Order: sequence, then C-alpha cells, then structure tokens
Amino acid sequence: MWPRRVVLGAAVLPLALLVPRDSPVRLALPVTAAHERPRPVPRGAAQPAIVSRAVWRADEHLVREPAVYTGPVRAVFIHHTGESNDYDCADVPRMLRAVEESHIEGNGWDDIGYNFLVDRCGTIYEGRAGGVRRSVRGAHTTGFNADSVGIAVLGNYGSGATVPPVLVRALARVAAWKLMPGADPRGTVRLVSTNDASRFPKGAAAVLPVISGHRDVYQTNCPGEALYAQLPAIRAATAALRKGR
Repeated sequence: MWPRRVVLGAAVLPLALLVPRDSPVRLALPVTAAHERPRPVPRGAAQPAIVSRAVWRADEHLVREPAVYTGPVRAVFIHHTGESNDYDCADVPRMLRAVEESHIEGNGWDDIGYNFLVDRCGTIYEGRAGGVRRSVRGAHTTGFNADSVGIAVLGNYGSGATVPPVLVRALARVAAWKLMPGADPRGTVRLVSTNDASRFPKGAAAVLPVISGHRDVYQTNCPGEALYAQLPAIRAATAALRKGR
C-alpha cells in the first residue's frame, strides 16, 4: 500500500461497438538522490477501443446537466461497482444503465459518476457524457474530481476475488491514454481537496500515487482488497504503454 502524505501536502468486438480512437500545511516532497538516474518522461499512448454511450444505450433523458470540463488528467482513480462477478459480459449494457439510474436518481448526480467502466472481459465503456477525448469532470472521487479520471470495474473485487489479467490490461490502456503528457504512472502527484468529506479537509493538499485507489482519498474499501493489490501491476503496465512497449 502506498503511504499517504498530507500537505497540511478476449473477444474482439464488432466494429459497430467501437468509437475512434484551499490553506494546507506543507510537507516537502522526497528529493531524488544525486546518484539515482531519472526515469524517462512518459509519453502518451493510443486511444483504446471504447464502447460508446449510444451503443450501451445510456438514457440521455436522465442526464440533468451538461458536462463540465476540467484541466488535463493528472491522476487516475480506480474503483469497483460492487456487483457480483459472475455476470455474463453480454449483460453489461443493462448493468451500466442500472448504474446510471442509481447515480442520477439515487445519488442525485448529474450523470453517471465514472468517466469509464471496464467489465471482467476487459471491454472498456464510455461512462459520463461529454466526450471521451475531453477532460470531463466526473463524480467518482469526493474532493478529487478535478484534473482526474475515474475508472470503475464492474463487479466486487474484495479479499479472495480473482482479478483477470485482461481487466488489468484494460485499466492500464485507459490510464496510459488519458494521463497528460509527462505524468509518470509510477510517480506521485499533488492534489488539493475540494471537499471536507474526503480523507483530506477542503483546501488541504495530498501527495498521492498518480494511479490511486478510491480508498486512498475516501473512507471506503473500494476498489476492494484484490483489485487494490493489483495497482502496482496497473502502474507498471501503464508506464510500459506510455513508452510504446
């Protein structure tokens, strides 16, 4: 598990399914030793195949407000949705519509909270509306929705759950594509909380892994013990993709 510091600091889809490619107390960041070789600056990766909202038949009549845009993506937050893991991937569109309805009518949000969702078969879906290529502010990580992207895995990845390798690869593909140029998936980022309901008071800064779990900034078990344990693998895979490997 990454330490937290407060700065107080599969199958091929048919082509029809795809879319184209606040006052903190200060804590000094660690200083790289002079003898350590700096890591190469990562570069962006290609957009992965994404199933659009039109294809999974999002109910656009439920959406309350148009998308709000934020700055370039500096951080990625990984979630799970909590359903059973034994679903048929052919049923995912129905599951996504249930998540959309729950987030809008149950939670009172403008739209589905996550920017992207991934199923256990490794298929990537467009979440919140506004354009997959744009920096859409989601409602996925209380206090840290700005300049970040939220990716949720459909299912429950608590202790003892198996995380399919294809799922890890899908998460890495989204992260590698969405992170801004120069962001190191294996590094850290300084983000300022906008909400007292997070682990960090409003206005406080936190130094977090660029790819974090929801639990890193909120009192929750999300994304589950099993998926959280895969974060190092997701970071490594993301870094490799951004170097073109």
